[in-house]
Amino acid sequence: MPAENCTVFTDFIFSGLSGRQDVQQGLFVLFLLVYGITVIANLGMILLISMDPRLHTPMYYFLSSLSICDVCYSSTVSPKMLADFLSVQKRIPYNLCAVQMYFFGAFADVECVMLAVMAYDRYIAICNPLLYTNAMSRSTCTQLVTIAYITGLVDSAIHTCGTFRLSFCNSNIINHFFCDIPPLLALSSSDTTINEIVMFTFIGCVVGSSVITVLLSYSYIISTILRMNSAQGRRKAFSTCASHLTAVAIFFGTLLFMYFRPSSSYSLDTDKMASVFYTVVIPMLNPLIYSLRNKDVKGALRKALGTKLCSE
Repeated sequence: MPAENCTVFTDFIFSGLSGRQDVQQGLFVLFLLVYGITVIANLGMILLISMDPRLHTPMYYFLSSLSICDVCYSSTVSPKMLADFLSVQKRIPYNLCAVQMYFFGAFADVECVMLAVMAYDRYIAICNPLLYTNAMSRSTCTQLVTIAYITGLVDSAIHTCGTFRLSFCNSNIINHFFCDIPPLLALSSSDTTINEIVMFTFIGCVVGSSVITVLLSYSYIISTILRMNSAQGRRKAFSTCASHLTAVAIFFGTLLFMYFRPSSSYSLDTDKMASVFYTVVIPMLNPLIYSLRNKDVKGALRKALGTKLCSE
């Protein structure tokens, strides 16, 4: 479309999850509760890990980093979404839309890589326990977390810059509840072929390498577990793997569903529901899946609560 015929929009409008006011009020209460649990559970986990010396291990260092990521990840979407439930027009300025997309994409990438790092950590701990202390030293753990954040920040910058170089001449109504790549590509009046190729390539590299790392790590873990003599040890290890793999399947499954399709096949209502899982629900579930079923964490929590009650 010629530039002189293009209407310049200063903001975007979200269609949201529902147009009915009564439904929006119910969703506000529901997601406020979910966001509250997300923040409290993840910040509580970070505090608990920092307070208890028994949890100062690589596994819990990564868990603490994942909790920090989950709080930031959820906070890029949830506060604006909650405010929009109470608004008639769900507007977001053009520049803030770009900021939201950038930080959401960055923390989503960090989450991907962190899940792979945690799987690798468990592989070393179970399959090569004698090498664990040297292989997962503090400096190595810090480097792995740093790589996760650099990957997220760089990858998201590429997608955000590419998306906001497009023209949005026909409409400023985003049929979604936050600024994400697929709905903006569908909204654009420009040719998005290059953007789709870049999205598939870069997100494919991040998600693909993370998925492969998880699958390889757990293949070796399961092989090692099956050779264990203790039936109780096998059951405990399989239970831990099942919980982790469930969370991984939900997260990576929704990402693959959302991003690895051409924009022409973008199904608005279905993709909104899928987005809710990985933007709102998963950050709440992670501290439960990875921590609250863990006896070390539960022991540390009882100790912290007991100390507080005694001090009072």
